[in-house]
Amino acid sequence: MATYVSLLNFTDQGIRNIKESPDRYGAFKAMAEKLGVKVIASYYTVGRYDLVVIVEGTDEAVTTALLKGGAAGNVRTETLRAFSVDEAKRFIGNLP
Repeated sequence: MATYVSLLNFTDQGIRNIKESPDRYGAFKAMAEKLGVKVIASYYTVGRYDLVVIVEGTDEAVTTALLKGGAAGNVRTETLRAFSVDEAKRFIGNLP
């Protein structure tokens, strides 16, 4: 399974309804798990991003979950494919 780190910002709608945010996260997690995506961790953050969510799953399942989550209009995402140190060692080992 691939690992993804999603950096999220609340939209105007999302921040206006901030009190519902924990419930929205629960709904996202349940929906993602039905698609076969494992939510590893989720953090509210301070600074450039409002939330960080780490998930594992197939490219298709993760993309579907993030699109469904974003379609609700409460967050915008910037998602990064993440690699473990062991995965990176394999890439680095292939360098000339």
